Amino acid sequence: MTVDTGALATFLRDNGVPVAGELRVDRISGGRSNLTFRVDDAESSWIVRRPPTSGLTPSAHDMAREWSVTSALQSTDVPVAGAVAFDADGRVLGAPMTVVEFVPGRVVRTADDLNDLTDAEVAANATELVRVLAALHAVDHRVIGLSDFGRPDGFVARQVATWGRQWQRVKTRDLADIDRLQAVLAESVPARSDAAIVHGDFRVDNVILDRSDAGRVAAVVDWEMSTLGDPITDVALLCAYRRPIFDTVLGVPAAAWTSPRYPSADALAEEYAAVSGRDLGDWPFYLALANYKIAVIAEGITHRSLADGGSDESATAAAEATAEFAAAGLQALAGVSR
Repeated sequence: MTVDTGALATFLRDNGVPVAGELRVDRISGGRSNLTFRVDDAESSWIVRRPPTSGLTPSAHDMAREWSVTSALQSTDVPVAGAVAFDADGRVLGAPMTVVEFVPGRVVRTADDLNDLTDAEVAANATELVRVLAALHAVDHRVIGLSDFGRPDGFVARQVATWGRQWQRVKTRDLADIDRLQAVLAESVPARSDAAIVHGDFRVDNVILDRSDAGRVAAVVDWEMSTLGDPITDVALLCAYRRPIFDTVLGVPAAAWTSPRYPSADALAEEYAAVSGRDLGDWPFYLALANYKIAVIAEGITHRSLADGGSDESATAAAEATAEFAAAGLQALAGVSR
């Protein structure tokens, strides 16, 4: 899509942002995630984000949600880009849009990106990721004005039900492991859980690292799935994403976060527990739920591929991921199933 640079410049000026000369716009990313653009004038740089132009799922691309959380976190220890302006009405780009400061640094998405880091840097990066996630979960959402950001009571039970409904919408075949996993999850919801700001999609490729220090996160990005909920769901996703077949879900031949150079899922969970001081007593349930979510997401990719006339190869690969994550979820639940 094209960006009306004149309308964008006017919007920035109307929000008190100085604009020096003509704007230059370069698209950074798109697809299933929100569209991201780098905008430059003669002196400054910004990042503009808006929902995809098609396949819009409001709950997954809620720009108001992303703006609310990143604005509120400005005063905390959680590294986020500086908030600049929000177009809630969509008059500039035809959809709601956020503008934040450009954060220089590097993004590690692929195994090739990871090859630029030494083993010591990879270890420091893993430690920093866990530290930042724990810092996010330690923020008092009431103090920073996010008391109404979500409904933490009953969050986990709603997650099980929500992903069950999503499976019914996207399933391309019957899969006994998924049905069994959903049933046991519904029976095993923890009696109580903590409430915190959760990112909803936290891993190395959703942060910007300091250009010269892989052990420092300069900014956490991609907040469109954030809400108030159980913080252990974030940790479990971080760990479940380590499974190598997750490459198929990301659409990346060799993703950085699935590399064996990072600590194991168990090691990451133990590190989080030590740093945060949180009890992971119901960990099998949370890990199973994370695998369940990813299995349903993978099935959604298969569903879209078949519906859009995509290649059998892409649909088959995602379908294999669905089965593997479903099996992993049942394996995680082995100690609590009944």
